[in-house]
Amino acid sequence: MTADAGPDPLPSWREGSIKRRLLAFVAAVCTPGDPAWVAPQERIAVFDNDGTLWSEQPMYVQLAFALQRVRCLVAERAELAHHPLVAAALADDIEALMGHGLEGLLELAAMTHAGMADAAFSALARAWLREARHPGLGVPYTGLVYQPMLELLALLRAREFRSWIVTGGGVEFVRVFAEETYGIPPERVIGSTLQLRYGEENGQPTVWREAVVDAINDGDAKPVGIARAIGRRPIAAFGNSDGDLAMLRWTTAGPGRRLGLLLHHDDDEREVAYDRASAFGRLDLGLELARRHGWSLVSLRRDWHRIFPTPLPQD
Repeated sequence: MTADAGPDPLPSWREGSIKRRLLAFVAAVCTPGDPAWVAPQERIAVFDNDGTLWSEQPMYVQLAFALQRVRCLVAERAELAHHPLVAAALADDIEALMGHGLEGLLELAAMTHAGMADAAFSALARAWLREARHPGLGVPYTGLVYQPMLELLALLRAREFRSWIVTGGGVEFVRVFAEETYGIPPERVIGSTLQLRYGEENGQPTVWREAVVDAINDGDAKPVGIARAIGRRPIAAFGNSDGDLAMLRWTTAGPGRRLGLLLHHDDDEREVAYDRASAFGRLDLGLELARRHGWSLVSLRRDWHRIFPTPLPQD
């Protein structure tokens, strides 16, 4: 597949080595007779979500949802305000929250997302996503998906790949919007989980969400989650932070043609520039490992002609 073989499937990617490598990889693994050809059932690609498929600044979208839920719950149960995580959330003290790490954020999610039927949570999250706006840009969070990644997902779909989301975020939260936003069905989302239990409500069978973190799907847990859910090693992996490195290393260490790609957020004019010092989506070791393992390191400033599907409001 080359740029002159038909309409450009990646128009938001600037011409250069990254785009050529993407197109060459897809062409090779999808062309019968090519030494790198891969059967359709083995064409599996895995994508991180926050910072890879949509914006994660100034905070994870699910954290913004949890902060709104905290205020609602404290209005009903004032004693919750004494919990350190809740107190930090009420004070909008993101630094204190991040001091508890991803485990602390998921504990906050457990407190704010539990105590309800699974279907009720999905309805609540879906309604919030319809109404919520990015605090700085005033646009829906689903308007902050990355257009180049949407094009890549569409290209892979057209070439009989099965794409999965593998996220540190809550699996049920991401499943609410993944199909409509990315074209990835809910059964292809792997993420952090709360404990669930089966019961009845008003005589109807129900799955309930408990306020207990069951699994944190980040770092070394990502390849484990992929192995459990998919049963095949992916041939392509896409991420943006050090939390994605195990997933990229496991994917690209397999036999045959492989592709690993890390996004480097270095465009402070059209998005946000961040890497080693960021509380969200920290990319430090990955900057070195990308060279060592031959992964593509995408510069948003240099490699993306366009970042979001529609122009954002000007300051």
